[in-house]
Amino acid sequence: MKQKLFLFGLITLIFGFSINIFAQERYLRPVDEGKSNASFSLFRKNLIKAVKKRDKKYLIGILDPNIKVSFGGDDGIEDFQNYWNLDTPDRSKLWDELLAALSNGGTFSKEETIKTKQFCAPYTFTSFPEDLDAFEHNVIFGNNVRLRAKPDLSAEIITQLSYNIIKIDFENSVKTAENGEDYSWYKITTLGGKTGFVSADYVRSPIAYRACFEKKNKKWKMTAFVAGD
Repeated sequence: MKQKLFLFGLITLIFGFSINIFAQERYLRPVDEGKSNASFSLFRKNLIKAVKKRDKKYLIGILDPNIKVSFGGDDGIEDFQNYWNLDTPDRSKLWDELLAALSNGGTFSKEETIKTKQFCAPYTFTSFPEDLDAFEHNVIFGNNVRLRAKPDLSAEIITQLSYNIIKIDFENSVKTAENGEDYSWYKITTLGGKTGFVSADYVRSPIAYRACFEKKNKKWKMTAFVAGD
């Protein structure tokens, strides 16, 4: 009897230990290699200023002639302008998307197939773990983000999350009232098992919009601004 109890206790201990191993939190903390390159750092600083001003002329001037706009065959400056409705720049969603990408780090490519130095941002795309499916996981895009029991700013705070890798329960998430397509709250689960609601403003997909840049003829150019894979 004692032997059976010992074996049962040992199995329970091993099972519990195994759960802890496979239920550990994982994080994607900010990385910014752009600061290490003086010319790119200055270029990015000026570009961010232009984006905040919604300066269409400046933006068009830093686009590569063959800029990749989508994975559907849209390439070039004309396609870029049409895709982002830059005929009415004040209404375009481009500025917010581009500012989010530019303001959140990134890395230089280390692929040997890329002949020139390429920088892509944000870090959530360039540094996402290769062993995780980028279509199934998202990232908490901030520090000390409140995880709440309900999708309400007055709801109980369960804990705070910082750069955790998460999964989204879209079926139980909350869409905005404006268009019924975007989300205002996501119901999420961290890889460590924490579950609750977070504001959609603090969640980002690793394959959301990202910008890539290359130095051509001694000038930095944006060679891609795409989402998806």
